[in-house]
Amino acid sequence: MLNTTLALLSAANKRLEKALYLLAMFIVANMVLALFLSAVIRYLSGTGYDWFIELPPILTSWLVFPLLGPLLKSGSHIKVDLLNNVLNPRQFAFLRLLIATIALLSSIVFLIAGIEATNLYFMLGQVMELEIEIPIWWVYLAFPTGFGIMTLFATELMLVELKTLRDLARG
Repeated sequence: MLNTTLALLSAANKRLEKALYLLAMFIVANMVLALFLSAVIRYLSGTGYDWFIELPPILTSWLVFPLLGPLLKSGSHIKVDLLNNVLNPRQFAFLRLLIATIALLSSIVFLIAGIEATNLYFMLGQVMELEIEIPIWWVYLAFPTGFGIMTLFATELMLVELKTLRDLARG
């Protein structure tokens, strides 16, 4: 049961991870392109469009939050490697299980908070004061989206560590 669930979740997360990295590349390219076009248009015409300059900060939340899960899984987040050399494999698996559990619980809390915040801004109907009207809830939607994705990846990490502990116990 554990192996099947882990295999299905790992396969789904692998596809999701590739899609998220593709999204991140698209967002970064758009951020750079917007700033480049802003500079070119301002140079050629003497005036520019404010939304070119305001687009990168708006897209930043969609760059950061959805990548939380893949970065957690790959170990690319901020961490201290002090205990890696001190703990035996079983203790280290327990530590990673604890970290994955904390990540899962905190991602659920932030997912709920993000849904509430997004819903609030959706109900308020506020838009950003730009040349192009962008609903504020759209920017806030990155928050629950990212933590929902992180929930999937933290669950996978927990299952991996439970499997590791089971395998270590069997010898």
